Amino acid sequence: MTPQPLPCSQSDWIGFLRHYGPIPRNDNMYDEVIQRTLRRKKMAPIAFETEYLNELLDNFRSISPKSVILTGTAGDGKTYYCREIWEYFGGSVEDWQQDIKIHQLALGERQLVVVKDLSELTLEEKRSLLPKIATAITGEDTATLYLIAANDGQLVEAWAETAQTEKFEAVRQAIEDLLVGDLREKDGFQMKLYNLSRQSAAVLFTRILDAVLNHPGWRTCDQCAYQNQGCPIWQNKQRLEGTEANRTTRARLTDLLELCELNQTHLPVRQLLLLVANTLLGHPEAKDKLLNCRQIPGVVYAKTTSLASLYRNIFGENLPERRRESTEVFKVLRGFGIGAETSNQIDNILIFGADDPEIQPLYEELVLADSFYGADLNYQAQQRSYLEGDAAKGREEFLGVLQAQRQRLFFTIAGDRTKDMKLWDLTVFHYAGEYLNDLCRVLQAGKKISKPIASRLVRGLNRIFTGLLVSNQDELILATSGSYSQARISRVYEESISVARKRGESVSVELDKNGKRPSLVVHLASGGEPISFNLTLTRYEYLSRVAEGVLPSSFSQECYEDVLAFKTQVFKQLAIRQSLETENEDAEEAMNIRLLEVSNAGIASGRSLEVYFCA
Repeated sequence: MTPQPLPCSQSDWIGFLRHYGPIPRNDNMYDEVIQRTLRRKKMAPIAFETEYLNELLDNFRSISPKSVILTGTAGDGKTYYCREIWEYFGGSVEDWQQDIKIHQLALGERQLVVVKDLSELTLEEKRSLLPKIATAITGEDTATLYLIAANDGQLVEAWAETAQTEKFEAVRQAIEDLLVGDLREKDGFQMKLYNLSRQSAAVLFTRILDAVLNHPGWRTCDQCAYQNQGCPIWQNKQRLEGTEANRTTRARLTDLLELCELNQTHLPVRQLLLLVANTLLGHPEAKDKLLNCRQIPGVVYAKTTSLASLYRNIFGENLPERRRESTEVFKVLRGFGIGAETSNQIDNILIFGADDPEIQPLYEELVLADSFYGADLNYQAQQRSYLEGDAAKGREEFLGVLQAQRQRLFFTIAGDRTKDMKLWDLTVFHYAGEYLNDLCRVLQAGKKISKPIASRLVRGLNRIFTGLLVSNQDELILATSGSYSQARISRVYEESISVARKRGESVSVELDKNGKRPSLVVHLASGGEPISFNLTLTRYEYLSRVAEGVLPSSFSQECYEDVLAFKTQVFKQLAIRQSLETENEDAEEAMNIRLLEVSNAGIASGRSLEVYFCA
């Protein structure tokens, strides 16, 4: 008689967490549904520190509070903030749960009006309400305060479609200025605007992860026979906890999220919660592709626990392709190409490490040592089949396993070994580690970046600006085709700008006004504004690749056009400076044209050519 697996104890907590994942009916997307579920199951919420809540409460507690607009994308937590403020000042839970669009609450001598979602109002309701909000924002009405939640695009649209008086238009323009300028307040308006899309996904993810991993609901697992007998949920939880042995996985995942931000990709709280739930519970053969307690015995008994690897789940590998590609967080993280990109060094370890004496120690350390998600019996069998050239099906299966192992190694190789193992070669962005650690974090610490990095960026710019394989890296070369600055090849030398500051001119890498993102900045001695080029991860990779020999227009057409647009901005500022410094010459005087010459060493310089014009 075939032995049957032991039953698994059930956990309401796992069932609740599962609803945050990418299931067809994702109820936990909505704050109202979450609160009803928590009360029904008498369960503690997933509580973590938020960015602005204390600041918002301080505003409404102050002697001279201002109305507040909360904006951002769907899932940023606007409803959560509104509910927390409502309950803090005495609003009842029952009233909040009612299907009412606008709530009112006495706040001392003032009235607090909470608009849960501006987009849910009809056009007539907006035309009635927005003028009242405008009078509060302009200071005409001091007895009413407003707390308004609205998605950023819908916020501007609502004010535009209901424009009425001149004062109303001034409020609309002020809101637009705050959004465009990424500002919180504007003089003359009794309003604060919080764009929740500016919250750091990397910071919030760490808080959310800690809140989930430390939730009291996990205590149910202490009575489960499978806790230490192969439960993949418990295994994933342990690997995400912040112990010394597991810190690398958390750190690397946080690094990816920070790189997403620096690359101008925003992930809202809702997507971060979905990522955590899927990472812990994902399995391609489970119902809805997410495990619950009832399924654990079958998974352990069938020896398919390796398919629940958190390193695969981070990229949504447990999901069908269509659902994976329609989920923002997986679409973004898969953009790094981790698993699909190859590295000769790491692939040699994974494929030949068992038989090659030179790399066998690395194979034992990095692959064999992880018997749960590394080299289990299935992996070793498929590896042998692949090396012996068995059937094509076995080959395809092993290549799929190989992708999962690359993903695992990306998250488990220790930080002090990333350079010698060339870890970032497993991604599309080979320079991502350098960009994050040696550029962004160095600048955020108030230090200067290293000269080799600055030199490489300037060399990349010069190759794009001129269209020639030049090696100049101590000066930025400005060249045209004679009259067209955006020509693919520019041989007419116009000017050069020293990287080191000379006569008020320089080329440097600096943080933006918010002190978060790096920019490549050109300073000209004309007294005009510096010209900034937002240095996203993609642009940094592009400039670095071009500097190392990739053709400017073959790697990324979009980046190529962006750099040429930046070149045009520099030339406009240069033209202003030249108009201030020189006067028109007589028609009979010689015009000095300088052509670019490139030496055998790749150093470009200008060679003078005199041209005479006769009247």
